[in-house]
Amino acid sequence: MKKMNVGIIFGGKSAEHEVSLQSAKNIVDAIDKEKFEVVLIGIDKQGNWHINDQSSYLMHADNPKLIQLNKSNDAVAIVPGSSDHQLIHANSAEVLDQLDVVFPIVHGTLGEDGSLQGMLRLANLPFVGPSVLSSSICMDKDIAKIILQNAGINVAKGLVYTRTDIDNIRFEVVSETLGTPMFIKPANQGSSVGVSKVTTEEEFYEAIKLAFQFDHKVVIEENITGREIECSVLGNEEPIASLPGEILPKTEFYSYESKYIDEKGAELAAPADLSEEVVQKVQETAIAAFQALQCEGLARVDFFLTESGELYVNELNTLPGFTKISMYPRLWEISGISYTDLITKLIDLAVKRHKQDQELKSSIWE
Repeated sequence: MKKMNVGIIFGGKSAEHEVSLQSAKNIVDAIDKEKFEVVLIGIDKQGNWHINDQSSYLMHADNPKLIQLNKSNDAVAIVPGSSDHQLIHANSAEVLDQLDVVFPIVHGTLGEDGSLQGMLRLANLPFVGPSVLSSSICMDKDIAKIILQNAGINVAKGLVYTRTDIDNIRFEVVSETLGTPMFIKPANQGSSVGVSKVTTEEEFYEAIKLAFQFDHKVVIEENITGREIECSVLGNEEPIASLPGEILPKTEFYSYESKYIDEKGAELAAPADLSEEVVQKVQETAIAAFQALQCEGLARVDFFLTESGELYVNELNTLPGFTKISMYPRLWEISGISYTDLITKLIDLAVKRHKQDQELKSSIWE
């Protein structure tokens, strides 16, 4: 049987560039080599696309603090609207081998927010993960919370500010509404980039300043005291949920460093020590949130579980990390789907959705 050509797009012009490189490395190592041929496309921090050789696409690949994309001189361009050979060598205009599917593992801005997904749709290429609408919704914590609330799903109370409000953000007003401590977050970032837990006025204004370095909109949320529960969701029309896991941070909160750099920064109880009733509630709520936000393919749903049994959705991550300490694949492993099989299932879901999209009419005259 002929192998499928899988384009793995990684890196990106975002604060999560290094996380993406680690995710790509793990996917390349784990993908079923008997079914798939890998084509590596690395995006540098300036946004340039590079065709990379598998033997040297990363530098310092075993050290997440030093990992870098090895920039090739082989730039790539996309031809939108075509049904085949959508990628070409930018310098020579020669076509690349036809990609059968793309696995975009570009975390954060321009990779997870619908931008890359829109470009792949224009290029008529199947791709892993949610499409344009759900990707952009889930990336914006403000909009996602509004939709979840309308679906009857609990979320933390919060306030939203844009750059035009910056001179009017007052600690005394916010703390009176939300209490302390509170969390200050860029609305459109992931992996806890730019997130701060604050209690004092001094910390508050420093955190506001930090958050606005990463986005034009900032979300401030109440602190919910509870266990940090995560659940992985997989599927298109009929999604399934994994067994839940529990994050046990060793730091003040589950920060960027705890997730990707410091392997001792947090522990994962997998499965989480929960009653069957609570496990079912987590899984049902995870699927409900996945569907409310119109996700497809995959998402990791993050919860807070209070002592009284209240369950709050914190966020949905539509392209969760695939590093060796990432929660999404680990939760599926304890649920009976191996890392390699998970990658295969995600690719199959992408191809199936693309085929369904191609069957839709694009003109009333057809």
